[in-house]
Amino acid sequence: MEREQWKKIWVGSAGNMVEWFDWFVYASFAVYFADSFFPKGNDTANLMNTMGIFAVGFFMRPVGGWLLGRVGDRRGRKAALTLTVSLMSASAILIAVAPTYAVAGYGGVAVLLVARMLQGLSVGGEYAASATYLTEASASGRRGFASSFQYVSMTAGQLLGLGLLIALQRTMSEAALHSWAWRIPFVLGALGAGIIFYLRRSMLETSVYAEDENAHADPERGTLKALLAHKREAFLVMALTMGGTVAYYTYTTYLTKYLSGSAGMSKSTASLVSFCALFAFMCLQPLAGKLSDRIGRRPLLITFAVGSTFLTVPIMLLLRHASGFWSALGLSLLALVVVTGYTSINACVKAELFPTGIRALGVALPYAIANALFGGTAEYVALWFKNGGIESGYYWYVTGCAAVSLIVYLTMRETRTIDLGRVGRKSPDPDKVLAS
Repeated sequence: MEREQWKKIWVGSAGNMVEWFDWFVYASFAVYFADSFFPKGNDTANLMNTMGIFAVGFFMRPVGGWLLGRVGDRRGRKAALTLTVSLMSASAILIAVAPTYAVAGYGGVAVLLVARMLQGLSVGGEYAASATYLTEASASGRRGFASSFQYVSMTAGQLLGLGLLIALQRTMSEAALHSWAWRIPFVLGALGAGIIFYLRRSMLETSVYAEDENAHADPERGTLKALLAHKREAFLVMALTMGGTVAYYTYTTYLTKYLSGSAGMSKSTASLVSFCALFAFMCLQPLAGKLSDRIGRRPLLITFAVGSTFLTVPIMLLLRHASGFWSALGLSLLALVVVTGYTSINACVKAELFPTGIRALGVALPYAIANALFGGTAEYVALWFKNGGIESGYYWYVTGCAAVSLIVYLTMRETRTIDLGRVGRKSPDPDKVLAS
């Protein structure tokens, strides 16, 4: 692949890495900075309050999807990507410099709240903006490969955050982490966002968007009214996201908690399993994306849905009784290989469903809603079943979500060979655009 194409992939997806780094370190380092923003006395209550602020970010993601999706369709993909990284940088800086309770009382909490709102807006818009850019900026035979780097960068951000946490825990004292060192990841996140902002300022607009003759003439472009004209596609985005996002959160963010809390594995071993599995998962994404460029998107999506429908229950049961590192790693890798059928290509599939004038919003808003409803609640639902004494009920919940998505994958059209510049335009046989 030529150098210019690699540059587009890097600039288009790197923001996800910083986004997910920031998202991860807030949750991971909250145990160290929670006491800094609330009165001393009840550590558990302080942590709950801090994580309550964390939850605000999930509520802001659909808002960010709507606002930044509109910007992407009306002002261009470059404008949306530049704005998301600006919000990202601002949120990291605010957390890094937030005053403690001893200095400003609850003023520090207010700063945290604003920062999380900005972060939620940014994450809500970044997914669709980068998905749209990566899909449009690639040649038709490389869209699956290029868009797969979205999850490569997302996973890289999680791994970097986990690596930094481990490094600071081994080099800093507990007192230093609680006092000031917890600010380090947010300073690094702000610096990373600043670098991405600089790179994105010089990026080129996609030719698909630039060549759209209605780019600035249509007053309804990027509006909810225009999106309602594509209700079927919006529903497809939500339905195909449902099973994928639940499975993804189950085997990534929830995996460590499940191995330590339910399988009885030590936290250090569970973290190592998660780290190794995520690294292998990250490396699989481009391979699967490239495969979809050869055989189509639907075969991978169907493989994921069939695998998740029939393998989730046995994998989770076996993980619960995993005897050690290698058995847990093997089962985790099997699960993530199945999930790769969704994660590697979901960005381009969604972008390929919509015409240029509504593509960014069409991907952003339905995805953000589905992710908030199913992905963002996955851990809560899992713990709810566990607390109710029927933990296996969660396995069947994941299975049911995958089964719903399977029905969608079996009935949707193939999108691999679609001409992005002609999606939504009248043609003699609009429903016969199938993969060879």
